[in-house]
Amino acid sequence: MRKSLVALSVLAASAATAVNAADYSDDIHKNDYSWSQFNLMMAVDELPGKSTHDYLEMEFGGRSGIFDLYGYVDVFNLTGDSSSDKADDDAKIFMKFAPRMSLDALTGKDLSFGPVQELYVATELTWDGVTTNAEKGTFGVNNYKVGLGSDVMVPWLGKIGLNLYGTYDMNQKDWNGYQISTNWFKPFYFLDNGTFISYQGYIDYQFGMKDEYSEASNGGAMFNGIYWHSDRYSVGYGLKAYKDVYGLKDGSFAGKTTGVGHYFSIGYKF
Repeated sequence: MRKSLVALSVLAASAATAVNAADYSDDIHKNDYSWSQFNLMMAVDELPGKSTHDYLEMEFGGRSGIFDLYGYVDVFNLTGDSSSDKADDDAKIFMKFAPRMSLDALTGKDLSFGPVQELYVATELTWDGVTTNAEKGTFGVNNYKVGLGSDVMVPWLGKIGLNLYGTYDMNQKDWNGYQISTNWFKPFYFLDNGTFISYQGYIDYQFGMKDEYSEASNGGAMFNGIYWHSDRYSVGYGLKAYKDVYGLKDGSFAGKTTGVGHYFSIGYKF
């Protein structure tokens, strides 16, 4: 079942004033929904490496019973342009899958407290298939994360996702620190034709990383996007701030890892 982002935004706005936690007492599938969209993207000064390139993003998410899902697949340099910053890059694809399993739905108990509406077993897989090799100047983002997730009500933004993970580095075959992540989607201006403008984004911050695997013990990124949405289309701009992203020191073998990048997007929703 598909719900438009317009409908979801109304539900999110309603949830912002609700005091009840998630209720699975009668039917765990009553709140099911799914969505997907294709985004044509242009990244300017993306880090690490300060790369400017276009790419196609296939983005999706939804809810089915006890499972909550968000994910995307990015495909770089679709046209094989030899002048692209990604032409000689080993990473031609990047994937992120972040399924969460509701502990409330699984146990049949209301685990909410204070502003926390729901608790999850949270996981995240990020993969580009590249092997990290400092001598060759390559760096691969191949991590699996598992931890505790939650939906939390905060002032103005409404419901946000907030997750704390332990990180398993699949390149090193070892655990390497932790990550705290949050994401939000806040419609804040509605037009007469039913379209709206949203503030949406996320924070991924890693900490406690080991010296033998990482140049910096902490680092991360924050994405701040302003998007126009209709039932079928979206157009947006995002400013992404980086600080020693992926635990790579700024100016190291991976190049620039601290600064800002710019993202322009045109999306079509299915």
